[in-house]
Amino acid sequence: MATKKNHRLSFDAILDELETIVHRLENGSVSLEDALQSFEQGVHLVRAGQHKLEQAEQKIQILLTQSGDVEQLSSFYPTQGEE
Repeated sequence: MATKKNHRLSFDAILDELETIVHRLENGSVSLEDALQSFEQGVHLVRAGQHKLEQAEQKIQILLTQSGDVEQLSSFYPTQGEE
């Protein structure tokens, strides 16, 4: 399944694949079926990328907890009003 393959890609490779899909779709020279297939592939890639980001966040939390610097993690997230 394409989803399993996407999870094996690096985060940068996922972004590259998404960029390729966007350019292909923006070009407008693909058939409707190909566009739908590319869109579906893009959705799977986005989910795989989100999963990789969540994993990275968990690793950061673990490392900061182990080092006692948990407060530093809050600097990754904007406070309300800073968004």
